[in-house]
Amino acid sequence: MTDYRAVSLWFDQLDGEIQPRRPLPEATDVDVAIVGAGYTGLWTAYYLTSIDPTLRIALIEAEIAGFGASGRNGGWCSALYPVSISTLATEVGRDAAIAQYLAMQGAVDEVGRVAAAEGIAADFAKGGTIVLARSSTQLERAAHEVTEAHAYGLRLDLLDAEAARARVQARNVLGATYTPHCAAIQPAALARGLAGVVESRGAAIYERTRATSIEPGAVHTGRGVVRADVVVRATEGFTAQLPGLRRALAPVYSLVVATEPLPPATWDEIGLRARETFSDFRHLIIYGQRTADDRLVFGGRGAPYHFGSRIRSAYDRVPSVFAGLEHTLVELFPALRDVNVTHRWGGPLGIARDWHASVGFDQATGLAHAGGYVGDGVSTANLAGRTLADLITGRQTTLTGLPWVGHRSRNWEPEPLRWLGANAGLQAMTWADNAEARSGRPSRLAGLVNAMMGR
Repeated sequence: MTDYRAVSLWFDQLDGEIQPRRPLPEATDVDVAIVGAGYTGLWTAYYLTSIDPTLRIALIEAEIAGFGASGRNGGWCSALYPVSISTLATEVGRDAAIAQYLAMQGAVDEVGRVAAAEGIAADFAKGGTIVLARSSTQLERAAHEVTEAHAYGLRLDLLDAEAARARVQARNVLGATYTPHCAAIQPAALARGLAGVVESRGAAIYERTRATSIEPGAVHTGRGVVRADVVVRATEGFTAQLPGLRRALAPVYSLVVATEPLPPATWDEIGLRARETFSDFRHLIIYGQRTADDRLVFGGRGAPYHFGSRIRSAYDRVPSVFAGLEHTLVELFPALRDVNVTHRWGGPLGIARDWHASVGFDQATGLAHAGGYVGDGVSTANLAGRTLADLITGRQTTLTGLPWVGHRSRNWEPEPLRWLGANAGLQAMTWADNAEARSGRPSRLAGLVNAMMGR
């Protein structure tokens, strides 16, 4: 790209000219080579330089730092983990599952702490998350989630209709859940600010340098080979573009819209006074937040998975999906009926076949990785970066003992099964929401799809 402001609202809001850093000038040797200068790669470099400032670190980035999901997401820094705590407890045990969830909660505060300490103006506002129940079926799901959380000693509040509307005044609200463990942020400002800090600590960031393949001890690029004792794959939704990894993570697109700045009177009708992030209990995911400059940013799934795990810039913008998001936004908040939508964007996120995020380091080969965040990577990547830094430097900590460390997800099915399954699942969730709206009963189809996906 040449016009990086077109990537998202978040890039468009950045101060000053967005100029790529220099590309890799020639083949080089370093201690740690990190492929990808998004949150995962940047946090890994940040904590490695904290542990051992003498390390020679190079980040290899195909575009510019924050270009992927790190600069395009909906601005949630949440403690959400892609696998439910009860499912995780069944797999790894109760104590390990609780430890993973508590580590996620801590990651939210750690992101805020570092942003403040490093002077990164990321508009961090920890207003929590409210998930609305707008039907009796959704209210049942809300109550179940609260019961499940309490069974593991985790805080999740069940709000009645009045308490829910005190936070966000959407239509047809019957209740909601609320957790304090989420912050609204300006994600591109966080990514670009973190890149500057990492660079100031001595790590090299080579932008406009595409990695063509990864192997033990080397990252191959069109500009030369970067040789390193440790190679970190931090490519998340773009992982499928690397040889041999097309079936490792499915790149699934999420799209987002943003309104013009809204006047105080409109916000009086909507709420979100603490900049709470919000969603609801439908099956096809939606998410929103109030920005620091009083826009409403609203996104969701609905874009198709593309055959062969293809990733194209054209897939970032799907008019029919944008139209659906804008329709849903007005249905939630009628006060927005005549409001201008100024920005529309999207991008891929990475989903493992069993829906697990994971972190790993093979000491024998020097290969490390993290990813599969299923759209909740802002804080998860911070936890991944801290964990990778500990693993790479040989430190045994509470983080290296978390159950996602060393987890191996099986590959996605080969095509055309992958394309058929992913898009059938997407369509099924749309049907499930429509069926629940008509019948008022929970969708068996949604439960079947979740079970097939390992959620």
